[in-house]
Amino acid sequence: MTLAAQTIASQSEDLGAARRAMIDSQLRVSGINQDWLLAVLARVPREDYVPAAARGHAYIDRAIPLDHGQALPAPLFQASLLAQAEPKAHEKVLVISPAGYLSALVEPLVQSVETVNPIGVHSVQTLPTYDLVLIDGAVEQLPDNLVKALLDGGRVVTGLVLRGVTRLAAGTKNGEAVNLVPLAEMGIPVLREFAAPKGWSF
Repeated sequence: MTLAAQTIASQSEDLGAARRAMIDSQLRVSGINQDWLLAVLARVPREDYVPAAARGHAYIDRAIPLDHGQALPAPLFQASLLAQAEPKAHEKVLVISPAGYLSALVEPLVQSVETVNPIGVHSVQTLPTYDLVLIDGAVEQLPDNLVKALLDGGRVVTGLVLRGVTRLAAGTKNGEAVNLVPLAEMGIPVLREFAAPKGWSF
């Protein structure tokens, strides 16, 4: 084996160990114990969805900066998001995320996944299409077009900015609206594309 190949193999082993440590030391101790969720978290290489310079830090318990002022949320938020959502095999899912990691986690669990960068969220089609919308960050409000793209009775799981504090939140579409219910407080990158107009308050 060449030196380069040995280096790659060693890095792969180190990252695999870091992935297992993320599951055991960050997620299990925080109540993430669902077998189906831990299985996908163990299988998907998070390091493939961060900048090359950050690969060695892919499994730390905080957000990782990406391009354009965006960030990949900490593993606990993404695991908590999926635990709350409980994606089903028949569901069509829309993931709003600046990276492909969350989509890679949910893809084997559902019928189909479409991923949209937050920068393009206002271009999402308005025909009712999705059973579940997952937002990989914290929002101040949901755009009307995103609510319209959700089937009646469909679900949204997201982060929510509430009086300056970020929380996991979930809601179900009833008629023409989604009422987000704040859940656990945790650190979540705020998505500026979901900012409320000035003068708005929750």
